[in-house]
Amino acid sequence: MELTHTLREAFLARFNANPTLICSPGRVNLIGEHTDYNEGFVLPAAIDKAIYLAVGARPDDQLHLVAADLNETFTGSVGSLQKTNSWADYLLGVVSEFAQAGLPVGGMNIVFGGTIPIGSGLSSSAALENGVALALDHLYNHDQTDRLHMVKLTQRAENRFVGVQCGIMDQFASMMGRANHVIKLDCRSLEYAYAPLQMDGIRIVLCDSRVKHSLAASEYNTRRAECEAGVRIVRAAYGDTIHSLRDVTMDMLDAQLRDREPLLYRRCAYVVQENERLLSAVGHLDAGNLDAFGQLMYGSHEGLSHWYEVSCPELDILVDIARTVPGVLGARMMGGGFGGCTINLVRAEALDAFTTTMLEQFRARTGTDTLIHTCQIQNGTHLL
Repeated sequence: MELTHTLREAFLARFNANPTLICSPGRVNLIGEHTDYNEGFVLPAAIDKAIYLAVGARPDDQLHLVAADLNETFTGSVGSLQKTNSWADYLLGVVSEFAQAGLPVGGMNIVFGGTIPIGSGLSSSAALENGVALALDHLYNHDQTDRLHMVKLTQRAENRFVGVQCGIMDQFASMMGRANHVIKLDCRSLEYAYAPLQMDGIRIVLCDSRVKHSLAASEYNTRRAECEAGVRIVRAAYGDTIHSLRDVTMDMLDAQLRDREPLLYRRCAYVVQENERLLSAVGHLDAGNLDAFGQLMYGSHEGLSHWYEVSCPELDILVDIARTVPGVLGARMMGGGFGGCTINLVRAEALDAFTTTMLEQFRARTGTDTLIHTCQIQNGTHLL
C-alpha cells in the first residue's frame, strides 16, 4: 500500500531505523447512536478506512510524534505530559493512561497518516488512540495487554486528557472489529457478540456532508448532561434501580418529564426509542431482512434530527435525497452529529444511480459537493 510505504520511508529518513507498522481502522455504526454513554446498545463495525502508524521505541523517555498528513511535529517526554489542545493530545492521553494504569511505557517515535476522511464522523481520533495503545503494548509489554483493557484506557484518554466525554463504542469498534461482522455491544456490561453481516448484493456507502460545525464537541457534552438530568428526575420517582436511560421506559418518561421538562423529555425519549430500534434491528439482521433493518435506520435519523437535535441541514438533505433513490434500503446520519457522514445501505445494482443522484441533487440543494465512500468491513487494530 502506498501510504504505508510513504510512512515507512518517512520514519526511516527521520529516525534512521525500520519501524513497526500498525493499522487502526475507523468505524461505522449501523444503528444505535448516542446510546453508548447512556449504557445502551450499539451495532458498529471496523472499516477499511484507517489510521496507519509507523512506530519505534526510543532509548530515552522522549516522544517524537509526526502527523504526516498535516506536516506537523510534536516533541515531549513521558515524564512531563502536558495537554496541548492539538492533535498530539490523542497520543499523549494514551501514554498518560497507560502510565497511570501501571503498564510499562517509554519513549517512542511515531509517524502517522490515514485514509479516514477527517471530520467525517468515522472516529479517526479513536483509531489514532488505539494505534498508540497497540504500539505501547507491542513495544513495551510484548503484546501482553488485554484488548478490552486497552479499549478502556483509550476511552479514558479521550475523556480525561482530551476532554470529550465520549462513550466506549468508537474505541471498542476500532480495536475489536472483525472482518464481515458487526459487533452487538452492550455498553453497560461490555458483553459483546459478533454477528455475520450478510451483505451479498448490498453496499455500505458513506456520504460526507463535508461540514463540521463547531457545535459538535460542546453540544455532545450538553446532550450527555441533559440525559443525566433526565435520569435524576426519573430516579427520584422510581428509586435507585434507575442508573441510566437503559433502565427507563417511555411510560416513566411520559409520567415524569413530558409535561414538566419537555426538552429533557425529547432527549431521553430518543435514547429509549433508539435502544428499542436497535434490538428490533438485530432481530431483522438475524433473519436476513435488510429491508426492515433499513426502515429502522430512517427512524433513527428522524429521532436524531427532531428529538435529539444533533443533525444539521446538510445531513437531513442527504437522507432526504437517499429516500428517493430506488435500491436504497436505509439511511441516517452517523456519529456525534452537526456534520460528518450519512450511512446508507444500497443495493449493488443501484450504486451508480445512487452516486449520480446524490452528487447532482446535493450540489443543486446546497451549492457544495458531497464525497462518497464505499466501505468494506475489516479487522480491528492490528500489526501489519
